[in-house]
Amino acid sequence: MTLQQLRYIITIVNCGSISEAAKQLYITQPSLSNAVKELELEYGVSIFNRTSKGITLSSDGSEFLSYARQILEQTDLMEQHYLNKKPLKRICSISTQHYAFAVNAFVNLVSRQENDEYEFTLREARTHEIIEDVKNFRSELGILYMNDFNENVLSKLFKESGLIFHPLFVASPHVFISSSHPLSSKEFVTMTDLEEFPFLAFEQGEKNSFYFSEEILSTVPRKKIIYVSDRATLFNLLIGLNGYTICSGILNSNLNGDNIIAIPLHTKEYMRIGWIANPRVHLSIFAENYLEELKNLISSDGLLLCSEE
Repeated sequence: MTLQQLRYIITIVNCGSISEAAKQLYITQPSLSNAVKELELEYGVSIFNRTSKGITLSSDGSEFLSYARQILEQTDLMEQHYLNKKPLKRICSISTQHYAFAVNAFVNLVSRQENDEYEFTLREARTHEIIEDVKNFRSELGILYMNDFNENVLSKLFKESGLIFHPLFVASPHVFISSSHPLSSKEFVTMTDLEEFPFLAFEQGEKNSFYFSEEILSTVPRKKIIYVSDRATLFNLLIGLNGYTICSGILNSNLNGDNIIAIPLHTKEYMRIGWIANPRVHLSIFAENYLEELKNLISSDGLLLCSEE
């Protein structure tokens, strides 16, 4: 086994295909495939499942990837210490539902980097895409919520995908509305108060099940519903149409301005927001730092962190 072979494996996983990895590594696809096969033969494992649709990590491959990342991280640290070698480009990917605090934590993480080179990815994605991203190692972490309504369905999916949900905090639902909205002066609002205003929700594509909805109370009948695909559009419609959406209530004026406000929603429902990851994969230092940024933001908003289950 060579360190180069381990780097090949990680590049293939990050790219999602051998052909794309070969391009990034500036080698031919047959050479890359042979290097992987030699490694698999040496250790007696099948790192990848190969189908007509492409490749995916096998269960053995997931465990192998965890060891490979640890070895390369330690090698990098040794080279920096003893050879004064330039650090490798840092790579970290996060998938999340459309939360302002998740973006804020990402901004804090990136702004504090002292590395000359890095390649970070933040995907604001649909719920099922977040699960698939973490399952297939496109992302190290996935940020989403559970409550009484969707917990059984999502927990089943996590178990089938080999993922574990780690709770961060429990949020009392709020509505995001424009600061000029007719309800903006209220201390709290009820679903009755909101009946005449457009409800804005993130569309979930072909997996458009109520269980995948990013907004709680998704089954409540509404007169006016507008589905959007990104947070910027949703915020523009909140302002332009006096619409509303239901969320965790955590806003950041530095990122979102003062045109959007959060008002408590009178309901017994709750949102248990947390992160999912594959327990067989060693989190990078940057993923761990991102979690710390999340926890710091949550604590600064006066919310209590959940203990691990």
